[in-house]
Amino acid sequence: MTATISANWSYPNAYKLGAGRIKELADACKSLGMKKPLLVTDRGLASMEITKGALDILDAAGLGRAMFSEVDPNPNEKNLEAGLKAYRDGGHDGVVAFGGGSGLDLGKCVAFMSGQTRPVWDFEDIGDWWTRADPAGIAPIVAVPTTAGTGSEVGRASVITNSVTHVKKIIFHPKFLPGVVIADPELTVGMPKVITAGTGMDAFAHCLEAYCSPFYHPMSAGIALEGMRLVKEYLPRAYRDGNDIEARTNMIVAASMGAVAFQKGLGAIHSLSHPLGAVYNTHHGMTNAVVMPAVLRFNREAIEERIERAAAYLGIAGGFDGFYDFVLTLRAELGVPENLTAMGVPQERIDELTAAALEDPSTGGNPVKMTLENTRALLLDCY
Repeated sequence: MTATISANWSYPNAYKLGAGRIKELADACKSLGMKKPLLVTDRGLASMEITKGALDILDAAGLGRAMFSEVDPNPNEKNLEAGLKAYRDGGHDGVVAFGGGSGLDLGKCVAFMSGQTRPVWDFEDIGDWWTRADPAGIAPIVAVPTTAGTGSEVGRASVITNSVTHVKKIIFHPKFLPGVVIADPELTVGMPKVITAGTGMDAFAHCLEAYCSPFYHPMSAGIALEGMRLVKEYLPRAYRDGNDIEARTNMIVAASMGAVAFQKGLGAIHSLSHPLGAVYNTHHGMTNAVVMPAVLRFNREAIEERIERAAAYLGIAGGFDGFYDFVLTLRAELGVPENLTAMGVPQERIDELTAAALEDPSTGGNPVKMTLENTRALLLDCY
């Protein structure tokens, strides 16, 4: 029997979970004072029925049906400039960020930048750079995830790729956090298997790295642990049967949990996947899945005891080795490429990728200190 799950949470933002809850989209916009929202999504979603349905709901409520969809899989500052032009030219007063990580991140950034006068790179997640922003210039945001991976709907940042340097930058401000989330698992039903796998492994990577991060944050560690359990139980089901609403619901929750948990930190999985995605335009979650075993081996000495506790909670026998074998088995079941070579990523820019990985903000959360020498060796181990 499939359970029907519906819930309203205020953690960390107003979160409306359940099948069919997209019908509450217009009310969510109005609750934040929007009269003329701009729906921001990616090119792939622009022509899909779920997007048309969302625009119909806004239109029927007198909120118009404006959409911007010039969003790349790894959104960059050119997409942002085009989105800001559409926002300002249309006289909009809020954003519906609709989609997977790219649509959510760009939509949030459009809302954030809509009333700023400084360039977006001035708000990178460094020290207190976020205080440079004018809070009054940040438009309200409703987030509608259509995948179950990034958890950007509960996040206070966007990842924007610099199209000149091919470096992913984390743009941060507390007001990036959407005012309302509509988490409707029915919107994720149409995801192709490869996207279900990649986004699901992204959620798992967020939980795994947050759990293993050496920083002290027991609340995040607990959320990460339960998030891993949900992925273990429900990702294979969602992959096998895309119409399994119970599995889809639990995966959308696991994705949000991962993004809440990584307040504790991320690590080398993301340090590697960010530059790989920026240079080779690989799918972020799938790249995380490809490099995960090598990073587990790299960090083993520092995380073995912690992983043994996680394995026990997840019902996996054999401690660290059992957990590692579980990851390999899950990857195989989901059709994840065995390594970067199988993913089609060449080795010729290894030194550039190594340098970029060391610059990535996720590096500071890795349990083993990353150096030029060991990071280059780790990257090579991913091939």
